Amino acid sequence: MAERLEKLGKWLRSVLATTDVRLEPASGDASFRHYFRATLPGGRHYIAMDAPPDRENCVPFVEVARHLAALGLHVPEIHEADLEQGFLLLEDLGDVQYLDVLDDSSADRLYGDALAALVVMQACGSTGALPPYDDKLLGAELELFRHWLCGEHLGLELTAADHAMLDEVFSALVDNALEQPGVFVHRDYHSRNLMISSPPTPGILDFQDAVSGPVTYDLVSLLKDAYIRWPLARVDEWAWGYFDLAVESGVLQQPHEADFQRWFDLMGVQRHVKVAGIFARLFRRDGKRGYLQDIPLVLDYILEVAPRYESLAGLARLIDTRVAPGLQAAA
Repeated sequence: MAERLEKLGKWLRSVLATTDVRLEPASGDASFRHYFRATLPGGRHYIAMDAPPDRENCVPFVEVARHLAALGLHVPEIHEADLEQGFLLLEDLGDVQYLDVLDDSSADRLYGDALAALVVMQACGSTGALPPYDDKLLGAELELFRHWLCGEHLGLELTAADHAMLDEVFSALVDNALEQPGVFVHRDYHSRNLMISSPPTPGILDFQDAVSGPVTYDLVSLLKDAYIRWPLARVDEWAWGYFDLAVESGVLQQPHEADFQRWFDLMGVQRHVKVAGIFARLFRRDGKRGYLQDIPLVLDYILEVAPRYESLAGLARLIDTRVAPGLQAAA
């Protein structure tokens, strides 16, 4: 880390033509990327991204950033880039996340801005050059739950019936995702990646893993956030408000109304199963303990919606009787 930081400082002094650059950590990240706020004399400031090329690829970030900026969305402007070293010099969108200011009084306004930006991405975002969110990727993500949460973290001995149930549920969740219209998918469109910034709002971060995939995925990421929870009735109200906006924008069609709630609910289950596995992996593989505290919320989302779908009964029972108690015992 020290060697990377030294190289980053040398690069910044070169591209900014100054020897006086103060670097401070700007934010954490679930990947191997690191972000620093680079402050210059007089108060000018930027964000410097360090993405070790043997661990991360900056090219998708650059390509998606330019694409979203062309749509009029507020993503960090790229001032300088050294893709060989894995360094980017970016516009600083500030340090106030949606998560910092979301409350009952601000939620409608902030989510309104975020949903409007989402529909722009979906209506205008080209998907041709993006990797597909296909059955292989969807299935691999779901398996993180079985391997990293149930196995590596909790040490659960799943029975043959448990495995068969998970196979059946995972297959149904993949089918639900693939059934939906395909659009630009940010893939982490939530309150820690949306910033309170100068217009247009919101500022949008962490889009480099964008894919072409199911229309409700980013909607679920936003409204059933792993870091903040709202009453289910309010979430459904926002989701149906999005539906109307998506129909007006041509992202969805009115006949999709019959399937929309199921798409949204089961897409949420897919994401939360995946995220629970990722959070366990971040701890077990990468030593990032902080994510463990967020696993109960994503599991609660699954338990909350499971009564609507008989096919989720086995998954809900596994979580309620073995996974959740295991997390409490391991805490």
